[in-house]
Amino acid sequence: MLYEHPATAVRPREQDTAGGATAVAHPNIALIKYWGKRDERLFLPRTPSLSLTLDIFPTTTRVELAPGAGQDEVTFNGVPATGEALRRISAFLDLVRERAGSGERAVVDTRNTVPTGAGLASSASGFAALAVAAASAYGLGYDATALSRLARRGSGSASRSLFGGFAQWNAGVDTGSDEEADLSSHAEPVPAADLDPALVIAVVNAGPKDVSSRTAMRRTVDTSPLYEPWAASSLDDLTVMRSALLRGDLASVGEIAERNALGMHATMLAARPAVRYLAPASLTVLDAVLQLRRDGVLAYATMDAGPNVKVLCRRADAEQVAEAVRAAAQGGAVHIAGPGPGARLLDEAG
Repeated sequence: MLYEHPATAVRPREQDTAGGATAVAHPNIALIKYWGKRDERLFLPRTPSLSLTLDIFPTTTRVELAPGAGQDEVTFNGVPATGEALRRISAFLDLVRERAGSGERAVVDTRNTVPTGAGLASSASGFAALAVAAASAYGLGYDATALSRLARRGSGSASRSLFGGFAQWNAGVDTGSDEEADLSSHAEPVPAADLDPALVIAVVNAGPKDVSSRTAMRRTVDTSPLYEPWAASSLDDLTVMRSALLRGDLASVGEIAERNALGMHATMLAARPAVRYLAPASLTVLDAVLQLRRDGVLAYATMDAGPNVKVLCRRADAEQVAEAVRAAAQGGAVHIAGPGPGARLLDEAG
């Protein structure tokens, strides 16, 4: 039996009238990592990546057109956005307006349930929800693939949150044509056997990072002698992981994910100057995961650009894994997640 969440991001027919729309999206955790751009303007990755969309930490975003307004108005959890956050969202809306042939500004209200800037994929759920809501509000008749391309322009990982369950973000062709590269770089669902996985998330530090992912990514690509070997090995990891997913081999999926993530962090440590997201509590949790395997429990760790650790395991073992991780996380919060749905519009009743 193959396991796929439906791609629910296609705009419903009844919401074809522009004006306002609300969308919800969930974060995804990359099992084959995205780390490094080949084109920063178009947000084109150097390598493809593969992720699992979660069923926790949703972002809900409302976009309302504001005829006559001189600028966009954005709030995060009820607080007006300023600085870089406002600039990024307005720039993204400019792209939507260009495609829609509209000059109208918008009022954006975003409600986030995941810590922002802590390596927990808040930008993935945030820009996926914004892409779906904005495309509908401005009357763009985009399907899920086109929405994935659009979300990519806000945050690369957001392209994967358009789809539920496992998804792969394709790096796209590199023919020298911006149009061909843009059209070919999007996410798509990845078929998998009924693995019944869970991710146990140890939030050892929910605060924003000292070095942003964008800065760290650029520095790693430009200066780390380990980056190119990791990127080459990541292509091999992707091939063998897709095979493991198809045959329902969760242990192999976890083993590949763990080595891919630790390899990514090694490239950062080798950057000049080094980028170190690993905290003492991160290493303690990694040790606890290793002990779980020694005790016969299927458990493998992955980490994004931050100190927080996610542990892939069987759903039946999730509580046991969470207990072990909680003891090692030095007071950090621990959450259990399963596969979640793709980004989607909400009707007026929510």
